[in-house]
Amino acid sequence: MHVSLLTTIATCVAAVAAQSNQVSFIDGNTKIRGVNLGGWLVLEPWIRPSIFNPFKGTGIVDEFTLTQKRPAQAKTILQKHWDEWVTLKDMRQIKAAGFNMVRLPIGFWAYDNKNTPYIKGQAKYVDKLIGWARQVDLKVLIDLHGAPGSQNGFDNSGRRRENPGWQQADPEAKRTRAVLKKIQRKYGAASYDDVILGIELLNEPLYTKIDDAYLRQFYYDGFYQQRDYLANRVVVMSDAFRVTSYWNGMLTPSDNGAQNAAMDHHEYQVFDPNLIGMTPAQHRQQVCKAVDQYNSVDKWTIIGEWSGAMTDCATWLNGFERGARYDNTYTPPGQTGKYVGSCQGKSDISTWSQAMRKQTRKYIEVQMQEFEKYTRGWVFWNFKTEGAGEWDALRLVKEGIFPTPGGTYQYPNQCK
Repeated sequence: MHVSLLTTIATCVAAVAAQSNQVSFIDGNTKIRGVNLGGWLVLEPWIRPSIFNPFKGTGIVDEFTLTQKRPAQAKTILQKHWDEWVTLKDMRQIKAAGFNMVRLPIGFWAYDNKNTPYIKGQAKYVDKLIGWARQVDLKVLIDLHGAPGSQNGFDNSGRRRENPGWQQADPEAKRTRAVLKKIQRKYGAASYDDVILGIELLNEPLYTKIDDAYLRQFYYDGFYQQRDYLANRVVVMSDAFRVTSYWNGMLTPSDNGAQNAAMDHHEYQVFDPNLIGMTPAQHRQQVCKAVDQYNSVDKWTIIGEWSGAMTDCATWLNGFERGARYDNTYTPPGQTGKYVGSCQGKSDISTWSQAMRKQTRKYIEVQMQEFEKYTRGWVFWNFKTEGAGEWDALRLVKEGIFPTPGGTYQYPNQCK
């Protein structure tokens, strides 16, 4: 159940009072309504399957193994990909659709690929992207998406592996902080105030595989390292798959006067076997129940990733050459498989029935409504894909399934 309106107002007033000296994301009233530029400067097989499909059966499953096993070919592939996946045209479409910012994932190897197979060259595209953002009036949140050794073992960190190796590869996080320092020194400077919303220290570190003290120290060090360059640049920290309020008390005004810290929570319902079998109505109610947690968070919170997906049927979503929980063709270690339904047509919007279009829009709308009610805003994953319709913002907009951000909802007040 939702807390009362008075409780909500009191909580919000307390949070604002505690952070009264903070600069705001965008401005004091405007919500963050953005999209992620995923799969561009950090490859993800499910976003661009065409890059990985020729390598079936080779052991190539991510950017690390692509550059390791096919270094010469990878250089050509990556250069072409960087040039074409995100363009000024895309940025104009994002702006025209009503979004006001983009989140830009980048791997550590863009700035330091020493003793790795990774290929550099991404850094200049960060500058290009920022130039486009200025041109079309979009803000940018720079997000360190991959750390040495991988902070979560997911392919979106650059390296898919059963046991993340970040803490072992970088015992005191010195290498990671050195990369952040390069980003912070440049984009954390006041000359980028017109375009940079903030800098996210690290995407989705997996708390079950990382010592809590190690991650906390990394957050403190990363936060104060930014303060060496600009006192009010917003520093964003992932909640690391914990309840977001777990990080309360850290880097708040009561914690040595810390200001301008924010938390990033990612809201997905398709990677949990207990949620994957829910009906569309149950998925919406799950959103209504989940947002209550943000009332108790003592820092700004954004939903840095979410989608319109109610299945994990998108090709290679769970990893290259892996199936889906939904049709029981993939069962991760520690989970129990169960057939929910066929994945046929789930990702191809052109085959969707009117009922599925309606249910997807309702699911997207309830998330937008509740995220804006309880947090500083949201960033949809992803801006586009090659064929994963539930995750493709621009395609969903074109099909009339994604509402205009900040506009009128077809299905208001879904949480009662």
